[in-house]
Amino acid sequence: MSGLEYTFSSAIVNVVFAMLLAALFLSFVRLVRGPTMPDRVVALDLVAAVVVAITALYSIVTEQAVLLDVAIGIALITFLGTVAFAQYIERRARGDE
Repeated sequence: MSGLEYTFSSAIVNVVFAMLLAALFLSFVRLVRGPTMPDRVVALDLVAAVVVAITALYSIVTEQAVLLDVAIGIALITFLGTVAFAQYIERRARGDE
């Protein structure tokens, strides 16, 4: 890979990292300020998705495939957490608590 291609690809990676960090910050703000519980649950799921994306991108950049396993584990755990929150919100709306 030539020096120009390496510089261009590293610049793209840096831009993607910056965009993911901005998304993480904005979704964290929604998590804190969300007026309702469903807003906070969706924001928490978005935070987890952005963390998975950051982990996957870091894995690609450092060429460490083991980090992809970590990203998959985070995604599975947050999926189960989101389903549990959704069931809790549904029961609370029906008044079954």
